[in-house]
Amino acid sequence: MSSEQHMQIGEVAARTELSLRTIRHYEETGLVLPSARSQGGFRLYTEADVARLMVIRRMKPLGFTLDEMRALLEATDRLDSDEDLPPEEREELLARIRGFEQVTRQRMDDLRTQLSRAEEFAATLAERLTDARR
Repeated sequence: MSSEQHMQIGEVAARTELSLRTIRHYEETGLVLPSARSQGGFRLYTEADVARLMVIRRMKPLGFTLDEMRALLEATDRLDSDEDLPPEEREELLARIRGFEQVTRQRMDDLRTQLSRAEEFAATLAERLTDARR
């Protein structure tokens, strides 16, 4: 076993604010695999696994599918590998990540619009309640 610190799933769940069930689901779909298993068979995770789960956690509320999450993680894994990538492959991977960044920015704009409308609606309701008290 390497000198890298390992955590059990409960600690990972607490750190990522994901449920045990969600982490297991991501394992079943191949998005995040435990780096090791204890002698007792418990899943053991590293900081890199936690970082990977945080990427997934950040993508989920933006409506990315599991396949899209997988595509982004595969691209970042390839770029982060110690392998010398051919320039064409490196550029294709960077283009994929740029695409995710553009979609993320658009979805953030959409969420800001939704939040603004929700705030307007809440203000309208508060005003109605104030008027009703008079």
